[in-house]
Parts: sequence; C-alpha cells; structure tokens
Amino acid sequence: MIRLTLYTTLGCHLCQQLEALLVTLCAGEYRLERVEISEDDALVERYGVRIPVLVDAEGRELDRGFEAPRLAAWLAERGWLEEDAWAALQRQLAGEAEPREARGATMRGGRRYLG
Repeated sequence: MIRLTLYTTLGCHLCQQLEALLVTLCAGEYRLERVEISEDDALVERYGVRIPVLVDAEGRELDRGFEAPRLAAWLAERGWLEEDAWAALQRQLAGEAEPREARGATMRGGRRYLG
C-alpha cells in the first residue's frame, strides 16, 4: 500500500483539489495521513505558504500538487500513475472529452461522495 502524508489546514480548497486528483490519478491503494499545520508553529513556518504539500514515505515532497501535470509527473516517477485516467483527464482539460467520474465516487442528492 502506498503511504502518503498531506500537510493541510482546515478549509484549504487547494488541498481538496489535490485529494480529488489523487483519487483519480493514483494507481493502486494508498493511505493518506492528513497533518493539520495550524496546530504547530514549526509546521506553519515550514508549510504555511506551500500547502498543500504531499509527501511520500521516503520524505520526498510535492508542492502545488493541485496542478494535475505536477501531480501526474510526481506519481509517474514513483510508478503510481494511473495512465488511462491521466490520458482521460488530459483530454478533458483540453476540452476533448466528457468529465470522468473519480474511481469509487457516487452521486447522492446532487453531491459527489468519494470512497
């Protein structure tokens, strides 16, 4: 299982965007530990202007992972990229395809739930 850490804070819309992309682009199962930076001055100092920051088990960090090409490249370097999903997302971003529902997403009452 892939183990990832996400440095985040409450209400971070960019963090939510990264998580949605991760659901779509990450091949295989992963465990995401969310670390709230606002409760620790040292974490605020280190990550405050950089969140969301995604970190793999070896400590390699990704800033701005909410940008799909950056996240896709980071995942590909580790062999974790779902290639078909990335190709579909690229077509969608280019306006060539209909949006693809995230794996495991369901619609209830007009809202999308992951999991």
